[in-house]
Amino acid sequence: MVTPRISASSYSNTAPLVWSFLYGFGRGSVELIMDNAPARSAELLAQDRVDAALVPVIAYQMLDDVRLVPDVCVGAKKRVQSVCLVTKGEELADVRSVALDVSSRTSVVLTKVIFREFLGFEPTWHDAQPDINAMVATNDAALIIGDPALALSEPGAIATELRTFDLAELWHQHSGLGFVFAMWMTRRSNISVDFVAARDEGIHNLGRIARNYAENIGIDESAMLSYLTDSISYSVDDSMRQGMELYFSLAEKHGLIEKDRPIDYI
Repeated sequence: MVTPRISASSYSNTAPLVWSFLYGFGRGSVELIMDNAPARSAELLAQDRVDAALVPVIAYQMLDDVRLVPDVCVGAKKRVQSVCLVTKGEELADVRSVALDVSSRTSVVLTKVIFREFLGFEPTWHDAQPDINAMVATNDAALIIGDPALALSEPGAIATELRTFDLAELWHQHSGLGFVFAMWMTRRSNISVDFVAARDEGIHNLGRIARNYAENIGIDESAMLSYLTDSISYSVDDSMRQGMELYFSLAEKHGLIEKDRPIDYI
């Protein structure tokens, strides 16, 4: 039997979904490819080089013949901490240029939706590497995601004049809904990987995961555990499902995807 190949980013918020495959009951059951950027997993899935990938959800609308693994996700009910817009103290209404983290896809589209749909205007966009100081040096604001964004929440991590806006909070303020950032996707008609059981084992080991990541990211271990426990949701509740549907609809409305394809699960 051929061992399934799967891909995921190496961000801390994906760790509970892959911990089992690295250290738990799922070890040896899959070939796991990990990369810093979530967009890389989308590329591997697009190239049919993996059987499944933990992919930014917007990729569902951009890749042919993919389906979602139900229920398992990286999402947030109200606040995410690790996806944020940073300004040089300004309100978002005063932002005229935004540096966009090239590691992201879903969050880039979400940022554009927030400005176009909820704030009613559009700044200029500039792709950039996730270096907050370089990003804001030449732009009014910067979108930064993942562990580099999470590190900004630590006291003293950024200059006092900088201001952060949590993207999931902005979404919830305007829509009243949760948000799904990433889900497992596949092009196969079926796949012999129990992603739900792997998630549940990972959640059972959140304390160990927090200890592993806290020092590397540069935040307190208790803050790391709180982030994984309270900010990130690994199951799709009704509010998050509705949020994903609205997000896709608004992405189509604003020309960020060609067509809002109905959600199809394996």
